[in-house]
Amino acid sequence: MKNEMMNQTTVDAKEKDTNSGYYGNFGGQYVPDEVLTALDEITEAYEAAKADPTFDEEYRALLADYCGRQTPLYHAEKLTEQLGGAKIYLKREDLNHLGAHKLNNVLGQILLAKRMGKTRIIAETGAGQHGVATAAAAARFGLACVVYMGAEDCRRQKLNVFRMEMLGARVVPVTAGQATLKEAVDAAFADLVEHLADTFYIIGSAVGPHPYPMMVKDFQKVISEEAREQILEKEGRLPDAVFACVGGGSNAIGSFAAFIGDPKVRLIGAEAAGDGVATGRHAATMTKGTVGILDGMNTYGLFDEAGNVAPVYSISAGLDYPGVGPEHAFLKDSGRAEYQAITDEEAVQAFLTLSKAEGIIPAIESSHAVAEAMKQVPQMSRDDVVIITISGRGDKDVEQIADYLGVEI
Repeated sequence: MKNEMMNQTTVDAKEKDTNSGYYGNFGGQYVPDEVLTALDEITEAYEAAKADPTFDEEYRALLADYCGRQTPLYHAEKLTEQLGGAKIYLKREDLNHLGAHKLNNVLGQILLAKRMGKTRIIAETGAGQHGVATAAAAARFGLACVVYMGAEDCRRQKLNVFRMEMLGARVVPVTAGQATLKEAVDAAFADLVEHLADTFYIIGSAVGPHPYPMMVKDFQKVISEEAREQILEKEGRLPDAVFACVGGGSNAIGSFAAFIGDPKVRLIGAEAAGDGVATGRHAATMTKGTVGILDGMNTYGLFDEAGNVAPVYSISAGLDYPGVGPEHAFLKDSGRAEYQAITDEEAVQAFLTLSKAEGIIPAIESSHAVAEAMKQVPQMSRDDVVIITISGRGDKDVEQIADYLGVEI
């Protein structure tokens, strides 16, 4: 698929509900006809699956027996003491099987693929966590698996590349463009067009054409459903704020979902400012982006003056995406959620701070959320309570952090 078929910077506003794939004016299905046919098939199958109690029962059983859910809601006493201000809880998605939140979504989509009779799974990945989750689930269900990953991300995340291959997946380095997440998405869509009959594309974030943003939210909302129940049990009330990192936005929409209807709970997303939003070397979509068509959806994206997708940068391979999920775009414009940009330096310092304070090494993606909390928590009352989603563990990032700090290992 050619990029120009998926990307443009203007679109007529349409007011539709989420059932038709829109969140206000954001979302939709801006794809070639051949992809639209596949999307219609997926939508029909997913609606049928949602109406079938056995589908949810199988999914929930896998979350418990294969993922190891529930994940804990951990009181970070030392970090709370160190920062002053609000009481901090960490939603420990890093303790999910394979070390990140990604498997929540993958298991739901792969059950749908099996229900549809698909025998081949493809995926894109940035930091590699979604690719690892997809490879593992494909192995679990005996399905062929191909993962597209930007060549630059392959270099940064060599450990995850080996993990995917060890699990039986074929990893395809994508060398086009910046050779990062956006190019991996393009390559996966191109594969789907050529193999519609037997292939299911498991998108890893809350992005892309309908029904993917809806499905990813449905499968990731377990994060906030658990957190809501857990915080009520521990504190007897809802949190004052929930913090989560945002690239495409899967862990954030999952972290926010059960609290969206509670207006007193602030929803705070942390995106990647890279070297700083004034430098041009960033992935701060919500802070600096404009509305346009990207990867089959109407959303905020980073475009150049000619309307092409702009280069992006972040130390985090999981956040260097030039767009964001359409529901996040809607939450921003409606004022229900707020989005702040965190630099590489701030994320690295948060990575080190949490590691030393609590003995928990967060993913560099998650460290963006920790960094924003470190700014806001000291300004809050000691009677306040916040939740930070630790979307993944940081083992994969240790070598990169050492390089950033100039430390030989």
